[in-house]
Amino acid sequence: MGAGVAQSFASAGSRVVVVERDGSAAAAAVERITTGLRRAAERGTLAGPSDFDAPDRVAVVSSVAELPHDADLVVEAVPEDAALKAELLTAAEDVVHDGCVLASNTSSLSVTELAAALRRPGRFLGMHFFNPVPVSALVELVLAPGTTDATRAAAVRWTHALGKQDVVVKDSPGFASSRLGLALGLEAIRMVEEGVADPEAIDTAMRLGYRHPMGPLRLTDVVGLDVRLAIAEHLHTTLGERFAPPRLLREKVARGELGRKTGQGFYRWQ
Repeated sequence: MGAGVAQSFASAGSRVVVVERDGSAAAAAVERITTGLRRAAERGTLAGPSDFDAPDRVAVVSSVAELPHDADLVVEAVPEDAALKAELLTAAEDVVHDGCVLASNTSSLSVTELAAALRRPGRFLGMHFFNPVPVSALVELVLAPGTTDATRAAAVRWTHALGKQDVVVKDSPGFASSRLGLALGLEAIRMVEEGVADPEAIDTAMRLGYRHPMGPLRLTDVVGLDVRLAIAEHLHTTLGERFAPPRLLREKVARGELGRKTGQGFYRWQ
């Protein structure tokens, strides 16, 4: 997700600094971003000259402390661990200037609780991007009670600069997109578990019958079964039994069948 967010901003003409502590992961991220930027240049969708040099747009550092003081936006995109997210956001707050907007790419965690860790919570909100970020048309902006109007307006401007549509929601468990999307995904998994139909049949029904661009089970593979399980566990705790993770989902995650990133989920991926 972080690489996709970085590529999107770089494609729109921004100077981007990526924080990645692991050297091999940093190299892989740069390769993905550079490849994405070159393809954007070939399609004619890259802002600025097409004969760009990727390092002029994207730099990689190994710690939050190396972020530039004059950054206008910091988007945290680490795994769904509230303590880790709060740690990184507070570290970023110590580095950047007072006018910088801080955002979390969380898909389900409370932005109100994350904001409470900051000295100036008014400049913080959720910016929930969707996979794959460069081609997704949506950013869900999640407002904490203390998010200022200026922060909201800045986030809307950033979203539009990326060529994406914003939807603005108040902080609540799962927001709007994850809550509805997960409900459909979990029910689809239960149907497979009960032998109602196979994954391909269920996904085809939703694609052709309801015009979904991707069926709920293939989407679960793309998102990651481990990610879906983490969100389900969080919503189960906050919203009740209707979000209880199906046994089949737990079993697949325990076997390491996490979807596209491992080559096996509800589908086999090459």
